[in-house]
Amino acid sequence: MRVLLLVGFCFVFLNCEDKQSKSKMTTNSIKTVVDTIEKDTTPKRKYPYLTEDNAMDFFLEYETKNKESKVRLVTTMGNIDIALHDITKFHRANFIFLTKLGAFDNTQFHRVVKNFIIQGGNTDNVKVAAKRGKIGHYLLPTDTKRGFTHKRGVISMPSSEIENPHKLASPYEFFITQQDAFHLDGDFTIFGEVIDGMDVVDKINAVTVDESDWPLTNIYIKTVKILE
Repeated sequence: MRVLLLVGFCFVFLNCEDKQSKSKMTTNSIKTVVDTIEKDTTPKRKYPYLTEDNAMDFFLEYETKNKESKVRLVTTMGNIDIALHDITKFHRANFIFLTKLGAFDNTQFHRVVKNFIIQGGNTDNVKVAAKRGKIGHYLLPTDTKRGFTHKRGVISMPSSEIENPHKLASPYEFFITQQDAFHLDGDFTIFGEVIDGMDVVDKINAVTVDESDWPLTNIYIKTVKILE
């Protein structure tokens, strides 16, 4: 009788212990899954890799939901505030899109032509180049029949360095006219104008440059901020 009671007790004890082990195992498994989810901080890509085939469709949709139109270039020589034209929708959307991604941060005013323009957006920073490479590879078409002229203080898009008959523009570069440059009308897309900081544009335009118009002392665009 004692033997039967002892065997019964052992069975109940082991059965309880087995349930506890399963309970612990289940709890630990859930905790592992939760920890894995919490530690998975890989950012999800919110936009496609942009190419010649999809960029215009993307910006057509993007501009309807991203209506910001005023930005500030924070440079090592001061701030330049710019109002972007809504009517040049692809170029405004492109500039806002790249600003939000930080694609202009730590780039430079790499071409300064006296009494003409200051051109920015280029860089030899490999980290910036790598970031841009992940955004995509595309050019923007011209949009020159909106009634704007290259008067002093407008921001416009230069043609890509790639030879192309339609003067397609690099999405990452821009220039600001320091003086009237009406001979550029019809070839390059004006997509905004300086509303504050032309004194900074004048200071940048006055710096000493080398034979390729690159300033001898680098002038950085530290960041571009969206004002509204």
